Amino acid sequence: MSGESAPRLLDVQVRTENGTAIVTVQGEVDMASAPQLQAALEDTQREGHPLIVDMSEVGFLGSAGLSVLLVVSEAAGSGNGLRVVVSDAVRRPIELTGLDKLLAVYDSLAAAVAAGTNTPAS
Repeated sequence: MSGESAPRLLDVQVRTENGTAIVTVQGEVDMASAPQLQAALEDTQREGHPLIVDMSEVGFLGSAGLSVLLVVSEAAGSGNGLRVVVSDAVRRPIELTGLDKLLAVYDSLAAAVAAGTNTPAS
């Protein structure tokens, strides 16, 4: 344990690089913080840029967070897809629920950015 008694709050930062919106998420995504994440992603999505959600610093992803990713992914559609950078704590629930079949999941931000610069093979 780290010795900190305060719960880890959600921090969401948005930036645009080379026409791609990158939303960096840190903390825990649960029922209390999922609406904050959803609002940030939907606001960013309205700008029309391809979207990467960097969750490599997320320590917990609950069902409410999974729902947010699914809703945002469906809204993005296939032409402007959502790319998700995962930590181990994020990868596990995505894989257990089968969302890895619907979401483009990457181990690093560099890999997610590179995927947007290459034309998919399929």
